[in-house]
Amino acid sequence: MRHLGRFVIGVIAAVNLLCAGMLLASAYSPYVQPAEHPLLSCLGLVFPVFLLLNGVFLLFWVLARLYRHALLPVVAFLLCFPQIRTYAPLNFGSDEVPEGGLKVLSYNIMGFGILAKGEPENPVLAYLKESGADILCLQEYATGRTSRHPSQKEVDKALADYPYHHIGAVGKNKANRIACYSKLPILSARPLEYASASNGTWVYELAWGKDTLLLINNHLESNKLTREDKVVYEDMLTDPEGAKVKSGARLLAGKLAEASAIRAPQADAIAREVSRSPHRCIVVCGDFNDSPISYAHRVIGEELEDAFTEAGCGLGISYNQNKFYFRIDHILSSPALEACHCRVDRGIKASDHYPIAASFVRRFPTDGDGG
Repeated sequence: MRHLGRFVIGVIAAVNLLCAGMLLASAYSPYVQPAEHPLLSCLGLVFPVFLLLNGVFLLFWVLARLYRHALLPVVAFLLCFPQIRTYAPLNFGSDEVPEGGLKVLSYNIMGFGILAKGEPENPVLAYLKESGADILCLQEYATGRTSRHPSQKEVDKALADYPYHHIGAVGKNKANRIACYSKLPILSARPLEYASASNGTWVYELAWGKDTLLLINNHLESNKLTREDKVVYEDMLTDPEGAKVKSGARLLAGKLAEASAIRAPQADAIAREVSRSPHRCIVVCGDFNDSPISYAHRVIGEELEDAFTEAGCGLGISYNQNKFYFRIDHILSSPALEACHCRVDRGIKASDHYPIAASFVRRFPTDGDGG
């Protein structure tokens, strides 16, 4: 009987070892080049799964008083602590924008959503109007598509507190647009060139007192999952033992890997833009279509700090459809800026994304010439 007990403990330890290995593999998958190993680069998507499993193993070892075995998940947690903090930080603070601070809001508005029947005002437009942000970075910007969408004139009227704005087409087919509405003067605006059919990036320079703020608004390559693909994913979650799980997983993994490989050079282009900028105040935000544990997030954030990691709390899930529970909308900033608060607002569901907002103050005296 004792031998049987040892065998069972050994099997559980072996499974724990496998899960610990997968946790570390997923945590460090952002260092894999997606163009060379597209499937491996997507391992970051399962990071929370193996984080949870190792937490269960830790609890089991503690309750069983097998403390030596508990070292296995503990060591795994320590080796990927930076990734854990990036994925699910614990910061608590006020929503108030500090005096002299700057509030930036990024929101994939899905063409301003669709005005529900009986609603007098578009909910997305009303939300933006009352947001209190100094800068609005909007992705999937579209007006006047139907009578249930606001016209450009209606948007400009509602956002009259933002005297400066720029709307630019992205992608080869120019069918998609992103926009910046700002209370700060927009000094320049230009697209960042990289390959994409319908996604893209715009780079702005804004006057912020005596400083120039470099703002990069992004809508990186979409995963191009069809409605049918998302149904397959939901079926896999509700019936993981189903016969179609293997084929469904292969289909989804292939599409996610393909999109990851396309996003890689886009992320590289944004990172180069940040690296060669002469400005000390830099904010990079938008819909990355990738999690915090990804090549795109790592490369873009190499010289930046993630505002949610520094000042957010929890998972910050920003996509609200089809059980894809990930934070794919991000706000990053240069070390010269301190994130005082960052949160994903789950109170509005007019789009398939939630808005993310962050407040910043400068870490340097503001009476100089800036630059």
